[in-house]
Amino acid sequence: MEGTAKLMEGYLGKAQGHKVPVHGWRICLAHEFEEKRKPFQLSDVSPSHMITHLPMGIRYLLWWSRKTYMERKAPFIDMLNSIPLRQIYGVPLGGIGGGTITRGWRGEFCRWQLNPGLYTYKTVTENQFTVCIRRRGQTVYQQVLSVERPHILQGWNWGYCGSQAFYHALYPRAWTVYQLPGQNVTLTCRQVSPIIPHDYKDSSLPLAVLVWDIENGGDEETEVTIMFSLRNGSGTRSDRAGNHWNEPFHLHKEGESVRGMLLHHCTATNPYTMGVAVREKSGICVSHCTQFDPTGMGQEVWKDLLEDGRLDSAAGPSPPTAKGKKSAAAVAAGCMVPPRGRETLEFCMSWDMPNIHFGAGHKVHHRRYTRYFGCQGDAAPALCHYGLTHLVEWEQKIEAWQEPILQNEDLPAWYKSALFNELYFMADGGTVWVEVPADDDDDNLMRRGSKDLTGMRDVLQEYGRFAYLEGQEYRMYNTYDVHFYASFALIMLWPQLEISLQYDMAASVLQEDPELRKYLMSGSIAPIKTGNVVPHDVGDPDDEPWQKLNAYLIHDTANWKDLNLKFVLQVYRDYHMTKDPVYLRDMWPVCQTAMEASLKFDEDDDGLIENSGFADQTYDAWVMTGPSSYCGGLWLAAVCMMCQMADILGEAAVQEKFAGILHKGKAAYEKLLWNGKYYNYDCGEQSYYNSVMSDQCAGHWFLRACGLGVGESEVFPNDHVLSALKTIFELNVKQFAGGQMGAVNGMRPDGTTDTSSVQSDEVWVGVVYGLAATMIQEGLVQEGLQTAEGCYRTVWERLGMSFQTPEAYCEKRVFRSLAYMRPLSIWAMQLALEDRQRKTAPEEPKNTQVE
Repeated sequence: MEGTAKLMEGYLGKAQGHKVPVHGWRICLAHEFEEKRKPFQLSDVSPSHMITHLPMGIRYLLWWSRKTYMERKAPFIDMLNSIPLRQIYGVPLGGIGGGTITRGWRGEFCRWQLNPGLYTYKTVTENQFTVCIRRRGQTVYQQVLSVERPHILQGWNWGYCGSQAFYHALYPRAWTVYQLPGQNVTLTCRQVSPIIPHDYKDSSLPLAVLVWDIENGGDEETEVTIMFSLRNGSGTRSDRAGNHWNEPFHLHKEGESVRGMLLHHCTATNPYTMGVAVREKSGICVSHCTQFDPTGMGQEVWKDLLEDGRLDSAAGPSPPTAKGKKSAAAVAAGCMVPPRGRETLEFCMSWDMPNIHFGAGHKVHHRRYTRYFGCQGDAAPALCHYGLTHLVEWEQKIEAWQEPILQNEDLPAWYKSALFNELYFMADGGTVWVEVPADDDDDNLMRRGSKDLTGMRDVLQEYGRFAYLEGQEYRMYNTYDVHFYASFALIMLWPQLEISLQYDMAASVLQEDPELRKYLMSGSIAPIKTGNVVPHDVGDPDDEPWQKLNAYLIHDTANWKDLNLKFVLQVYRDYHMTKDPVYLRDMWPVCQTAMEASLKFDEDDDGLIENSGFADQTYDAWVMTGPSSYCGGLWLAAVCMMCQMADILGEAAVQEKFAGILHKGKAAYEKLLWNGKYYNYDCGEQSYYNSVMSDQCAGHWFLRACGLGVGESEVFPNDHVLSALKTIFELNVKQFAGGQMGAVNGMRPDGTTDTSSVQSDEVWVGVVYGLAATMIQEGLVQEGLQTAEGCYRTVWERLGMSFQTPEAYCEKRVFRSLAYMRPLSIWAMQLALEDRQRKTAPEEPKNTQVE
């Protein structure tokens, strides 16, 4: 493909690597991205918008100062210190909910999320792979496999030529192919994390396997050693806190042996042990260095390896580090590779932080994987052993999952890359997955669930509790208006985690927090959480999630118009996907409560709710007034689904009530919003009332995803939906940035971008993927793919935002909120494609033979 070719044009090597797949995201290690964008800052706000938002800005500055300097806490959204774009990230290591470590596409260990929901963006230089090649008993080549030339460890041979290597990502796996100049040796490093759909054990494990395939293209037997060096720490101040120590280990179990190092990081809060191990096999020599100083020249380690391809392997643990000192260790594995032959070395990296505290420190949580590996903090050896002995099984399962999509010739190559690689956020979204003890009487949501939701306790105790951030910069768990888009990935791949999340959300609907606070946009004072409404989020990891709801304080979301509706839509969608009758019965009263709370927004009793003249929905800086296409469409879709659920559950009176509302509401929606080509943005008096909103069909999107929206369940006339989607494609897609950057949120009817708000002229990647799914559902398959392709090309190939897909970008200069939840909505495209494939597949001939 054109974009991938550009990313690879600096590659001078000829090696293809060992079993590197065709599809995925590929880049030469020497590549440099030409465009360097910056995060959206206050200076990017237009003068007119600055005046409008000045009071909010003052309130935010006062709140930010108090939070930062008095409470010594990081703001949940730091508008003054946005994360700069680093065009370096690759596939993160680790399963779901146990923390992640991101390895960049040049090989750096450069983004750390070990403490739950909190990130360290530090490249730890000493975390490296080094290759040593020996022939006839002599070392002929020794090289750190890094293109960097750092100021530390200068006794090592840095500066590998990046044009001789390339990186290939297809989450949850990645391949790096190194061609060693003058050695006739090719190395392929394959990293594998246990991200396996419908697997609720192995997918939770905090580990990754790194397999080195060594190909000897020469005529002489060659000894090859790979050394993995690793700091005790993750680049934070705690690395110098003292009392950290390392020790070698050997574990033999079930006929398999692993040998390596344990790095004990002994912090007061959330201590952990890093494990690095090699699978022992015949002909493989494993050695180690228990401790070395990563701040010095590093010559003792380098010369030790250079001398004979092995490390000194001293027995016993290292002494604890002194305060102010850093520590590192290394594990090496070597083997003989015959002429024209290939050998394999298998490493595993694990991190065991079993018991976690969030920022408030009120409660200890046990991570999901402790169900299988215990809470004692001594599981790193067993995790390494498990990973190395289950690698083959994991890869078989990953390939069985991915191959039908990868082999589908009707799907474009970019889509195959995007579909799997965007899934990185499932693990690397600050994700936590914790156990729920049976006797936890301090759990507010669990108490509420036990009282009102009969299936909640069983689900949470069997599958645990799950949360992921809105974004790495927007630090709120399970932000519900955004999860609405992202949830397709969960319900399709780990449906029980979606069900668990929904039970938590249902219990939180009934929860209240009467504590008053000032909301930054309006300056009004209101409770943190009002009863009988869906919360915006379940909390900040720097506080106490699930117990302290609604970290978001820009708006009082008790008056938002979309949250309650999105709960109802997801409940029915989840039931449609799982056919779980207990879940539907449990959620039904909560759906009724949510819809009754939303009915008050239908002030004129025409069956259609009205927006309140402020940004009262997920577009939280884009004002809607009166009936709107977005919230009105969500409302009608939710009313339709209430009718469906009432019918399933035999609730005739409720079904009759909502059928009447739906009948009135459909007529009002068409009368007030349909303009002959598309649905107007809203019914306000602002000049942008008739803007073309790319997300205007969101309600219809969910209906069609649930097999509704046509025939007897039609809500929006089919010809109107098609006309609206075609208008969006012509204006928001093709008239924006030459049709090469996806769909802009708002477009004026004359083909100019809507600049009425700071969000109307943005492209929201997750919204674009949802729009593309809607187009595919309606038969506009090529239009849908072309729309989504613009986002992929922009993010992954032009702007260098690999594995940090942002919430938004503008046509020029800026982006907003790196590494965001919403783009997981690409899995709605896959659902739409699968549904179309099922509907168009020829029927199998029926067996008419009478038995």
